[in-house]
Amino acid sequence: MGIVLNQSFKNTISTYLGFGIGAINTLFLYTNFLTDQYYGLVAFLLSAANIMMPFMAFGVHNTIIKFYSTFKTKDSSNRFLTWMLFLPLFLVLPTALVGYFAYDTIGLLLSKENEIVANYICHIFILAIAMAYFEVFFAWSKVQLQTVFGNVLKEVFHRICIMILLCCVYFKYLTVNEFIIGVVVTYAIRTVLMMLYAFLVRFPVLKFGKLENKISILKYAGLIIIAGSVSMLILDIDKFMIGRVLKIEEVAYYSVAIFIATVIAVPQRAMHQIMMPLTAKFLNEKNTAALVDLYKRSSINLLVISGFLFLLIILNINELYTILPEAYTGGIFVVFIISLAKLFDNSLGNNNAILFNSDYYRMVLVFGVLLAVLAIVLNIVFIPIYGIEGSAFATFMAVVIYNCIKLIFVKLKFKIQPFNAASLKTVLLLMVMFLLYYFWDFSFYPIINIMLKSILIALLYFFSIYKLKISEDLSLLIKKYLKL
Repeated sequence: MGIVLNQSFKNTISTYLGFGIGAINTLFLYTNFLTDQYYGLVAFLLSAANIMMPFMAFGVHNTIIKFYSTFKTKDSSNRFLTWMLFLPLFLVLPTALVGYFAYDTIGLLLSKENEIVANYICHIFILAIAMAYFEVFFAWSKVQLQTVFGNVLKEVFHRICIMILLCCVYFKYLTVNEFIIGVVVTYAIRTVLMMLYAFLVRFPVLKFGKLENKISILKYAGLIIIAGSVSMLILDIDKFMIGRVLKIEEVAYYSVAIFIATVIAVPQRAMHQIMMPLTAKFLNEKNTAALVDLYKRSSINLLVISGFLFLLIILNINELYTILPEAYTGGIFVVFIISLAKLFDNSLGNNNAILFNSDYYRMVLVFGVLLAVLAIVLNIVFIPIYGIEGSAFATFMAVVIYNCIKLIFVKLKFKIQPFNAASLKTVLLLMVMFLLYYFWDFSFYPIINIMLKSILIALLYFFSIYKLKISEDLSLLIKKYLKL
């Protein structure tokens, strides 16, 4: 776990820095510098682009990680990487042609409830391509076990740029339309920077010769297009459907709540960057012992850390919403229910990496399609009745069912599961901490209340984690930094 903890720690720092900047953007700048309508529009465009991204990438970002370690010579790996660079174009170019000739029809479909969307269809397409090739170049550096710079670009760079753009809107250096163009340009620049770094780590040697295992690689890439699209669909279908069914402003209110809850996913996102290539390596080498160790350690470490974040969010959420514009305060239930879903998702450790990089990757597609259909149906049922709270509940149900199926499948096929007595101790500790602190607050200014309460929660929580000996890795970190 040395390289995992080392790069995960650095990635966690950059990811939290990104989320800190994102919190300022989401909770204060977007809500005060843009109207609710335009904030909702930006959130809708990014969600639509995220849904398209796996399709534009042709599944290449996952394919690189799964198959790179199977090529043992420079010549064969160069041929493989050359194919991976150009493969997305087989979908990007036809999609561009369809979009060009059916532009008006697509615009009419997406702007049925909100006419403002019709003027920004091209922006969605460009964003999707930029996001897709960013992931391809990031995967290029991941397989060289270099993830830190890419994670800074992924989590920090675009948020700093958007912060600057929002300030330019506030001081009237930019119009709102120019701001949206600036967001698109930001994502494009991020992709170029990722490409330059990836080629610095390993410069491409273009070889278009015969590719070993071509059929298996193309079959995997094709299935991952759908599986990846399904994963992104489950993550972003809620905001997309809210924008199609309700007023675009509701997307803004929902996005703020989702952002707050998504903070829980930060440790998983940071650790995921290095766990994916390592999991693929252990599977390709059939190193079961190392795989089991990674599965259990990643599960308990993520459960402990994300459990702490869950407590910070849920125990401070009422105070946090008192400093936001009143229109946004209807999202407290959304924060709670999505936070629970994220906590459960994190507790599975590298479960997703095991499935995506094993011979059972086809089952991810089957599970994902079923859950995507379920998510869409649940959103269709609940959004008209309960609004954004209905969408949150639909997302919660879809994520929990999807993860339960994956957990059971890995147990049946690999005879391994991530939980142990330490997992139960952690869940019980979370429940006790919740009951101890939820009904108790300071009577100062909300930000001071949040800071004081968070300090008390942190001290008691990590003292309990250390004394209960729940995580060997975290106990070592606590000893190291507190000199125990």
